[in-house]
Amino acid sequence: MKHQPRKRFGQHFLTDTGVLDAIVNAIDPKPGQALIEIGPGLGALTQPLLERCERLTVIELDRDLAARLRKNAALDVIEADVLSVDFKSIAAQRETKLRVVGNLPYNISTPILFHLQGAAAQIEDQHFMLQKEVVQRMAAGPGTKDYGRLSVMLQWRYHVESLFDVPPEAFEPPPRVHSAVVRMLPWPQPAAVDPKTLEALVASAFSQRRKLLRHSLGRWLDERGFSGTFDLQRRGEEVPVAEYVALARAL
Repeated sequence: MKHQPRKRFGQHFLTDTGVLDAIVNAIDPKPGQALIEIGPGLGALTQPLLERCERLTVIELDRDLAARLRKNAALDVIEADVLSVDFKSIAAQRETKLRVVGNLPYNISTPILFHLQGAAAQIEDQHFMLQKEVVQRMAAGPGTKDYGRLSVMLQWRYHVESLFDVPPEAFEPPPRVHSAVVRMLPWPQPAAVDPKTLEALVASAFSQRRKLLRHSLGRWLDERGFSGTFDLQRRGEEVPVAEYVALARAL
C-alpha cells in the first residue's frame, strides 16, 4: 500500500535520482563507517547509501515507515523522535565517530541541529537537506543580511558549507520552499565556551538588528558587571564569530 505523506511529520520525500546521486557522492560513504540517517522515509536515500556502506542505522518516528524499514536486514532501525536519541551513546556503542545524514523535517530542523551539537565531539561530519533559507543563514558570514544567531551558534562548533540547491519538484509532495544540501564538519578543537552563555549573549546582540550593539548587548553586559572592552559601536551582524566567542569566555 502506498504511504501517504503525513503533514504533522513534515514529510516531503525526495524522488529525483540525480539529486540523490549528488547527495550520496557528497557523503561518499564507506564500509565500516558508522552512518546514521535521520528520517529515511521511503528509503530513497537509504538504498544508495547501503550500496556503499553495507550497514546503516536509521531513525524514523513514523511507525508505518519504521515497520517497512525493519524488513531490510542491513538496517538498524531506531523508532523514535530524533530529539530523544542519545547520539553520544550510539557513538560509544559503535566505538567510532558518527557520520549523520538526512533529509530533515523542515518544521523541526533547527532543534535537531542544536540537539546534535551536544554530541559534536562524537561526530565526524553531517550532511543534511534543509530549507535553502536556513542553509543560507547557517553558512552566512559577518556583514551579510543572512548572518545572525543561527550562523554564530553553529559556526562556533562547525565548519558549515552549502553544497548545492534543490528545487521543490525534486520532492513528492513538493514543498513550498527551495531546499539545499549542507555539509557540517565539527571543529577538532573548538574554543571552550559555555554554550548557554554564548546563546544568551548572541540572542541579545541580535535582538535589535537595526540598532548599534550599545542599545542591546551593551545593556546586557552592564547587567552582568562586564568591565572589559568590546566595540559596541557596531551592529550585531558586523561582529565575527570569534569575537562573540571571546566575549562569552570573558564573562
